[in-house]
Amino acid sequence: MVFNLEEELKKLPDKPGVYLMHDAADRIIYVGKAVVLKNRVRQYFHKSGNKSPKVLRMVSQIAWFETIVTDSEAEALVLECNLIKEHQPKYNTMLKDDKGYPYIRVTVGEAFPRVMLAHTMKKDGSKYYGPYTSAGAVKDTIRLAHKLFRIRDCSRRLPEDIGKERPCLNYHIQQCDAPCQGKITPEEYGKAIEKAQDFLGGKYDLLLKQLEEKMMAASDAMDFETAITYRELLFSVRKMDERQKMVENSMENRDVVGIDVEDQDAIVQVFFVREGKLIGRDHFHMVVADGDSKTQILTDFVKQFYSGTPFLPREILLPRELPEVDSLSQWLSIKGGHKVTLAVPKKGEKYQLLQLAEKNARLILSQDKEKVRREESRTMGAVRQLEEILGLSGLNRMEAFDISNISGFESVGSMVVYEKGKPKKNDYRKFKIKWVKGPNDYASMEEVLIRRFSHGLEEREKIREKGMAENYGSFSNFPDLLLMDGGRGQVNIAERVLADMGLEIPVCGMVKDDNHRTRGLYFYNQELPIDRHSEAFQLITRIQDEAHRFAIEYHRSLRGKSQVHSILDEIDGIGPARRKALMREFQTIDAMREATVDQIAAIPEMNRSVAKTVYAFFHDGEIPD
Repeated sequence: MVFNLEEELKKLPDKPGVYLMHDAADRIIYVGKAVVLKNRVRQYFHKSGNKSPKVLRMVSQIAWFETIVTDSEAEALVLECNLIKEHQPKYNTMLKDDKGYPYIRVTVGEAFPRVMLAHTMKKDGSKYYGPYTSAGAVKDTIRLAHKLFRIRDCSRRLPEDIGKERPCLNYHIQQCDAPCQGKITPEEYGKAIEKAQDFLGGKYDLLLKQLEEKMMAASDAMDFETAITYRELLFSVRKMDERQKMVENSMENRDVVGIDVEDQDAIVQVFFVREGKLIGRDHFHMVVADGDSKTQILTDFVKQFYSGTPFLPREILLPRELPEVDSLSQWLSIKGGHKVTLAVPKKGEKYQLLQLAEKNARLILSQDKEKVRREESRTMGAVRQLEEILGLSGLNRMEAFDISNISGFESVGSMVVYEKGKPKKNDYRKFKIKWVKGPNDYASMEEVLIRRFSHGLEEREKIREKGMAENYGSFSNFPDLLLMDGGRGQVNIAERVLADMGLEIPVCGMVKDDNHRTRGLYFYNQELPIDRHSEAFQLITRIQDEAHRFAIEYHRSLRGKSQVHSILDEIDGIGPARRKALMREFQTIDAMREATVDQIAAIPEMNRSVAKTVYAFFHDGEIPD
């Protein structure tokens, strides 16, 4: 169908929404939003002389455009962020880093709450602290909270499971008050949780005073072992207090954003301030589209970064005014469930903190520029080389598959995913072969591919039924390229599966030499040479090794479980319940072999007679008195 530009411009709606610019190959090269689509899109095609070089180049490549109307500018902003993240358009300034931040979760909805690490913040009734920039610091904080307030770290369902199992080691070393045995009431435990929440919120003064008093009392009583314990806890809390340096008297949650730009690179530095304390900082690399100003880069960062983070502070400090500040603030407020203000301080403590963030951004850009470029060469540089070898464009997501078995025993398949040249481990998937018997790698690969894309098509159908979704599932997000760890045979299988399902996805095989090393790529019935010293070859090798490692790791875990079960099945008197009890208590066969009769008999599901039988099995028939 011929796209008539003049006619389509006349049809543009007088409403808010999103526009998508396509090139001649039907690739989306730019996504933007508009308060009034008719006015914004027409500006690109006016013959005015005030367009930037970037806009001029983009307009010269536009073959056609499409628009999506929304009910409000805020809805258009959300849709724009989602489409940019999904399509990675060439002329949009892109946030390279896809980082996730850990939280500390307190399960206040439980009768006996726990304090644990969480990778995401959910609306589950729990209390969350963070986000933090260091998972190591989070783990240290949680360990310290357990020691200070004797909070349980088990996953037992309480109070339902009270008294069902013996207390764990933490009770015996006085780091838990054993709510699993009813040794502490929910009310007493709740007081400990309240103190823990004060600690996590940064209220250290009273805790430091109490620890010092207990240390001195133990010392006066000549209980030096206890005094040393309190001294170590006192040191740990003081260290925590120093790490979370007070930056202002206000107890607000806010992010402080600084930026520095040089050529095609930009670094955005973010300070995370929670309840008046600087709990961490992080920096982000932006790939700058030619001609974009600092203001535009900062706007793109705010949209992309805060569309992906579940926690939103009440205030975001910025070094300059943004043109879309009202719609951005409205969108962030809706997303966060509370008012979010975008402010540009001109003086005072906030301004000084902002200047510090800007200084850090400049320092990181000057120090890490070469490192960033090397990483770019290993990842997106390698992807671009691969595009050139294969004659493709727009490669973002690649998937590789492998099969692992020993003489057909417990055959498994692995699926690994790389996006922008980096592993995306959340999307890795394991397949236990169900349909194929025996060591048939080709048939097993066919089963894995059928199941993978069948799941994807089912997910896409559900998404269509429910309307537009913010995030696709890992299966419904199809790859731009399939990589098969083999030549013609595996490629033919993959192409046949895709054809049967009506999918058009390029498939590339890796041809091996006599020493089982990749010598070239098999693509559309041709063997293409590849330089073994190139970044593209190194990337393919990494993907191959990762698929192989993931499959072997899964196969080893299944094989280990099967071997343990088969060994225990040979012991007289050991049925499913006792086998499960033994595994729960000892975890491994070696631990069972080293256990005494008394230790085995102490398991509730056992008796002394069965314990002697188990012991004898592992000790060549020897039965102790």
